Amino acid sequence: MAHVARILMMLTSQASMGAGGAPTGVWFEELSTPYYAFVDAGVAVDIASIDGGRVPVDPHSLHPSGKNPASVERFLRDEAAMQKIANAGKVDELAADDYAAVFLPGGHGTMWDLPGSRALADLLGRAWADGKVVAAVCHGPAGLVNVKDAAGRPLVAGRRVSAFTNSEEAAAGLADAVPFALESRLRELGAEYVSGPDFQPCAVRDGRLITGQNPASSEAAARLVLEALGESAQAEASR
Repeated sequence: MAHVARILMMLTSQASMGAGGAPTGVWFEELSTPYYAFVDAGVAVDIASIDGGRVPVDPHSLHPSGKNPASVERFLRDEAAMQKIANAGKVDELAADDYAAVFLPGGHGTMWDLPGSRALADLLGRAWADGKVVAAVCHGPAGLVNVKDAAGRPLVAGRRVSAFTNSEEAAAGLADAVPFALESRLRELGAEYVSGPDFQPCAVRDGRLITGQNPASSEAAARLVLEALGESAQAEASR
């Protein structure tokens, strides 16, 4: 994958569920698992967030040392990676031209700040128009709801998309805490919503659009991103 300049991982800056709500942020495994899938494939990874600076981490996604998923343990020991989430770039200072793909990890924080960011919607719209890969997992697809394609239609309209299900939200006890139901919103926008059993891996690729249902889907979503990038590289090489 040496031909790939870099992938942008775009994270939430929202540290609470609404004003004065429970603490939230990025779900660590949805960051760490794709991050190392990309890095281990030889791809450079930049990390940014809506506001830049220190990225809030959902405390429920972290456990005592030795009890986390392997990718989380690795990230916590990786000084360079930890510096990236301590000093994330800011979305409105970035350009889609610099990246081969943009990946949106989840965590409930994304439900508040990703949909309302015009800078993010513009970045993703430009990336899509330029033939880049756009990907998201779990609540990360909240960042897609205001993105338009070149024809001015919702990017997700008519495309196969997965995300955290309404039933998973209810099982987590947060259906009344989030500002909207992500599955329902995607359906309203015309997406062909795809899901598997609750809390089981499910990732779907529709051309250059890749989405995963939940934290367990992070690895599969990352693999699909690398697959799409590999196909793009082959297409370019054959021209």
